[in-house]
Amino acid sequence: MSVVAVYAVFANADEAGRIGRAMVDEKLAACVNLLGDVRSIYRWQGKIEDSTEFAALFKTSSEAADRLITRIAELHSYAVPCVESWPADKVLPAYAEWVEDNIAR
Repeated sequence: MSVVAVYAVFANADEAGRIGRAMVDEKLAACVNLLGDVRSIYRWQGKIEDSTEFAALFKTSSEAADRLITRIAELHSYAVPCVESWPADKVLPAYAEWVEDNIAR
């Protein structure tokens, strides 16, 4: 089993907290870190946007990452949310075991 970090941004802290709690409750994520406000500059529908969003980092297994990403997108308020995974190539074995123990198979 390998640990994967899934990064996502949300419209606000309430949405991030609601979805984060749901992902832990559904055992798709062992943990979510609510990172806080981020300033995002991006192009959307032909215009450059400059807005404040809320970032979160979900810890899951490589086996559950696709299900987690799909579920976050289902619950997300954006039409095209930023949800991406990053492999965690260096992880304490005890932490990896804890993640695995807290993810539904």
